[in-house]
Amino acid sequence: MTMTTGAKRAATGALTGLALGDALGFPTEFDDVPSILAKCGPWREMKLPRPVIVTDDTQMTLALGRGIRAAMDRGPLTPQTMVEPVRREFVAWNRSPENNRAPGGTCVRACELLERADRRWQDAGQIGSKGCGANMRVAPVGLVPALSDEQRAGAAQLQSGLTHGHPTALAAADLTAHAVRLLAEGAEPTGLVGLLRSYAYDNRTRYHERWLGDLWTRSQDPSGEDFIARGWDECLAVLDRLQQALRTVSPETDPCLAVGAGWIAEEALAAGLLCFLLFVDEPLTALRRAACTSGDSDSIACLAGAFAGAHLGSGAWPDEWAEQVEYRGELLALGALWDA
Repeated sequence: MTMTTGAKRAATGALTGLALGDALGFPTEFDDVPSILAKCGPWREMKLPRPVIVTDDTQMTLALGRGIRAAMDRGPLTPQTMVEPVRREFVAWNRSPENNRAPGGTCVRACELLERADRRWQDAGQIGSKGCGANMRVAPVGLVPALSDEQRAGAAQLQSGLTHGHPTALAAADLTAHAVRLLAEGAEPTGLVGLLRSYAYDNRTRYHERWLGDLWTRSQDPSGEDFIARGWDECLAVLDRLQQALRTVSPETDPCLAVGAGWIAEEALAAGLLCFLLFVDEPLTALRRAACTSGDSDSIACLAGAFAGAHLGSGAWPDEWAEQVEYRGELLALGALWDA
């Protein structure tokens, strides 16, 4: 590990990249590649839409960031300090008039349940959903400094469980936060997939009961360990596909054909990583490749942007792009806080 996160401003870079990818992928999200090419021209020349409007992906990332910041203002991050501030932020996002960017149905349903004061959060999270809504917003957990491995993993999984309770959603969110943290701390991208595989194996049967409580009992699994192992096994399988794709896939090919369309958690992680790793030193090309995909283009591109920004820092993004992104002030404020 060669560079401190503050020196390159990894948090600012990751949050800016996430929002830029989100904005670039917003207009292409429900189109196939031929339609995107017809609308936007050659994918390597895709221009940032004007105005630079983001989706629920960035909105929920900011909601999670605000919730974690409020929790940590009260002391060390624990499940007890985290749940209520994040829950409040998610409910406020759901009620906001700005929540009009085709939000995910799972997030909306869960937030409606979270709003009921008599309901435990474990009963609100949709135990059958592993949509990508929990890992497209988890980057803040990987960017907050001074968390232990247990705090980071627990927080990543808890924030997922508030809306997406499926074990693969939990594991993919944990893995996404871990990837962001590794890149922010200077891990070499060439070894990243191997590091993620090792992390998945090491955590395969570790159920974070202190953070998740009895969430697993909503499933049909005989124990918390069996429950979470299902999620890690699906993540390990998609990391195998990612490793194969990195050896064989042409950058000119739609990444979704190799690792999946990204509507579900583990595929969104793999597609975002594939776009980043194909163009490690060309962050705008990575965003454009992610936005020109047949799947969940905004979520894939926001993950690719978070990985690229965590790796390269705030200098990854040209001013003429970064200065126009929606919610820029809040993105910069959180980035500056965590880079400090």
